[in-house]
Amino acid sequence: MVNESADQLIVAIDGPAGAGKSTVGRAVAEQLHLEYLDTGAMYRSVTFAALRRGLDPSDQEAVGALSEQIEIEVDRERVLVDGVDATIEIRGREVTSAVSAVAANSRVRAELVRRQRAWVAEHGGGVVEGRDIASVVFPDATLKLYVTASARVRAERRVAEIGGDVDEVETSIIGRDRQDSTRVDSPLIEASGAVAVDTSDLSIDEVVAQVMELIPS
Repeated sequence: MVNESADQLIVAIDGPAGAGKSTVGRAVAEQLHLEYLDTGAMYRSVTFAALRRGLDPSDQEAVGALSEQIEIEVDRERVLVDGVDATIEIRGREVTSAVSAVAANSRVRAELVRRQRAWVAEHGGGVVEGRDIASVVFPDATLKLYVTASARVRAERRVAEIGGDVDEVETSIIGRDRQDSTRVDSPLIEASGAVAVDTSDLSIDEVVAQVMELIPS
């Protein structure tokens, strides 16, 4: 059962890497007084755990089994993996370069979808963002959004945050988009009934205001 209670307010946000989903999701959750879940951090947590154990991120059996064993705690401030603060490490280059392989693992996806649904049931709703939230995890969400931006804008934002070369980052982002949208299990798509929001030329305040107008009264 996906949406256990009709009175749960669930905002499902999907979109490609670097489009501003996390920033928008946190701000919307704040305004709605809801809890916020970044599901990408969960996939990064599995990747972090796999790398710490010396596992090949592409080893589907080993990484799939690992995803069912580890403890993951994700909140607004930090990410704990088996009690270890991995908040910074999961955003590093090593994890970033390996997370697509982990995210394409069907066993990992099944386990994390189970955890995501349990999280929403526990919190009585929430703002949940990722790449398959509206299409797979919560297709009956109260509001489904597809937040996007041009690859160039996303690259410029990433470089502003962590440094690097814009052209190289843009190439990496385009490659990540291709991987996410062509994987067999839960590819990145604009879900049926989702509202597309292009953040390329909008401020966060403008995006949030636009989203808030879409919340049912």
